[in-house]
Amino acid sequence: MNIHEYQAKDILRRYGVPVPAGNVAFTPAEAEQVARDLKTDQLVVKAQIHAGGRGKAGGVKLCKTPEEAGKLAKEMLGKILVTHQTGPAGKEVKKVLVAAATGIKKELYLSILVDRAVGRPSFLASTEGGVDIETVAANTPEKIVREAIDPATGMLPYQARKIAFGLGLGGEYLQSTVTMLLNLYKAFVDTDASMIEINPLIISEDNKVIALDAKIGFDDNALFRHKDILAMRDLNEEDPREVEASKHNLNYIGLDGNIACMVNGAGLAMATMDIIKHYGGNPANFLDVGGGATQETVTEAFKILCSDKNVNGILVNIFGGIMKCDVIATGIIGAVKEVHLNVPLVVRLEGTNVELGKKLLKESGLPIITADGLADAAQKIVAAAKKAA
Repeated sequence: MNIHEYQAKDILRRYGVPVPAGNVAFTPAEAEQVARDLKTDQLVVKAQIHAGGRGKAGGVKLCKTPEEAGKLAKEMLGKILVTHQTGPAGKEVKKVLVAAATGIKKELYLSILVDRAVGRPSFLASTEGGVDIETVAANTPEKIVREAIDPATGMLPYQARKIAFGLGLGGEYLQSTVTMLLNLYKAFVDTDASMIEINPLIISEDNKVIALDAKIGFDDNALFRHKDILAMRDLNEEDPREVEASKHNLNYIGLDGNIACMVNGAGLAMATMDIIKHYGGNPANFLDVGGGATQETVTEAFKILCSDKNVNGILVNIFGGIMKCDVIATGIIGAVKEVHLNVPLVVRLEGTNVELGKKLLKESGLPIITADGLADAAQKIVAAAKKAA
């Protein structure tokens, strides 16, 4: 789960990480009042959407008076902001952050994330801030400092000093930077974050190290421990299909293809998507219904798949272990009848009670195309989807 910049800064502030003063506003009047409360003539108004690149898209503006802040908020609110991360559809701005602007001497990059290659939380730091870290990694990888943290010991002071020196924050900046890094690691662990990114981390004109921007992503599986963080979820920023899937404990991620997939098991789902691509198709989603799906769950999954207007065909690929093939077949038949399916459907079943499952599908009288293997299933759905397009 991701949250907005203003929410991320509230969390960092709670852990002693220095961030600019500011607050969220939902209307121009609120933006003007927030600016007035800040009592400064150096202000910034920032569109709040779950995407980077807001500045280049006109979503970050400087101003000097509360009246100007209100005017800028009026211009941004309701606007569709298109950035390199939103895709061509963009995202509607429903709130803005009004904050004190800070003079910048130097921009840096800092993040902490779960590095699956080493199985530990790891810091990434670079003197090249204010740009995408992917660009730095591609062009000047030697400018990235990496430091993995052993969860058993936690972050040690010498590691914080190493990162600080790597950022050029020795001397007068050293102690405050070390404290900030230790606090940042504590925030990461305490909140079960999967990533905290500060880009840019700046040295201000008055020689303070400040997190000028912040993004935090959380491990969904740990949110039951953090009701306060879960309350920060903004459903307006998420794919409606993914929101609906989460209500039924379905693991769904929308993509931009035209062949919908329903599979049990994440590995099998990935293999299914790969073989669809191999035979010339484009998967419309990742959907893992899990090992204990019921007819109701399968029906809800079909409803979500059918809500995608780009879908020209559906492939169901089930390996019956815990979930028996006859139970799945019954669920598929019931779901197809309920949603009035109007696109081709290919079903591949293997495993426990597979023959009974295939018999139920055949005798259902529904236009369900059965397949004998994964390759056969992929070829049949690619051909059927092209014909239906």
